Amino acid sequence: MEEADRYYAGLYAAEDNFLVDVASLKEPGVAFFVARDAGQLLGFGAIAARGADESGADWGELKRMYVAPAARGRRIGRLILERLLQHAKGERITVLRLETGNKQMEALSLYRSVGFAHRGPFADYPDNESSIYMEMRIA
Repeated sequence: MEEADRYYAGLYAAEDNFLVDVASLKEPGVAFFVARDAGQLLGFGAIAARGADESGADWGELKRMYVAPAARGRRIGRLILERLLQHAKGERITVLRLETGNKQMEALSLYRSVGFAHRGPFADYPDNESSIYMEMRIA
């Protein structure tokens, strides 16, 4: 987590980083998944169930997606994302949302490849230059 925090701090101003802390990842409704190889941490990601939105759809938010630099290019991010999507389906989450940064081209490409589309800010996120908001409906 500290490595990920340093990575994001190097890309974005503090006011544009919306990272959740470890305590938030332990709250009810949050699932946290880790990819490892021979005991080495390769990456992680979380999904937080958020309840019903204004349309009545149960939605969740992707949080803390990260792949260690040494593990990039090995499809680890895709594997983590697929596991998060599988979890969302099992929890009957029908809409997934995320906030990511405009400097993370690989992440944006990954999210688009599985069906995420751009949308405006949601929840308490501000409309700022560095954030990109995305959403995906799950069948």
